[in-house]
Amino acid sequence: MSRRSAARRRSGGRRPACAAKPASSPLRGGSPDPPRAARPARGAASLHRAARPVLVVGVTGASGAAYAVRLVECAVRTGRRVHLIVTAAGRLVMADETAAHFRGDALDLASLWPRDVAACVTYTPAEQLAAPPASGSFDAQAAVIIPCSMNTLAALAHGLAGNLVQRAGQVALKEGRPLVVVPREMPLTRIDLANMARLADAGAAVMPAMPGFYHRPRSVADLVDFVVAKALDRLGIAHGLAVGWPGAGKNASRRA
Repeated sequence: MSRRSAARRRSGGRRPACAAKPASSPLRGGSPDPPRAARPARGAASLHRAARPVLVVGVTGASGAAYAVRLVECAVRTGRRVHLIVTAAGRLVMADETAAHFRGDALDLASLWPRDVAACVTYTPAEQLAAPPASGSFDAQAAVIIPCSMNTLAALAHGLAGNLVQRAGQVALKEGRPLVVVPREMPLTRIDLANMARLADAGAAVMPAMPGFYHRPRSVADLVDFVVAKALDRLGIAHGLAVGWPGAGKNASRRA
């Protein structure tokens, strides 16, 4: 049996759907699934990654890191590469709320995702303003900041770019690409509300992390999936997460 056939047999012949829940939660104390298939040859992996559209994902210091972890997994499962950018405050929150393991500012991708997902993720600390996402010539399809702190939201609303997350958001706006921001804060001041309105006027989709309950969630993971599904819907990414309005069919997905 060839090496490729053996890998396909071990993986069941196809990549699991995004809707499939991980064996353990990405929340703190969990661990990602074990690798499902053998790593392809380096050259083949590079070609595979290069053929995928790129989604920039920014993570800030707002609570809700599990949203980012799940969104990255779903984006990769649906054929995207992800360029992940995390601020210094975001690293502290991710380490506190999820299984993320950092060494200094370096993230061990294997602490959050199985090998096939991690292979399609490029990570950059937000302090590296000279990284590719800082340029409008970087071929990204869209950007999402999840969760988005009020500090980052205010910077975006006023055209500031003090780190790579903020700069990537400004690039999406100036290049006319989709930008989704997912604030996770309460209560909101009039300043916060004004900044949200200003950012929406500039072309961003402002989607506070407000999970619904009509899909009858049974776990925190179900609530996380609701918010992630809404963000993916707004980005035009089909996902298959069962969080749709029951009137459209029991547990139907809006874009399944």
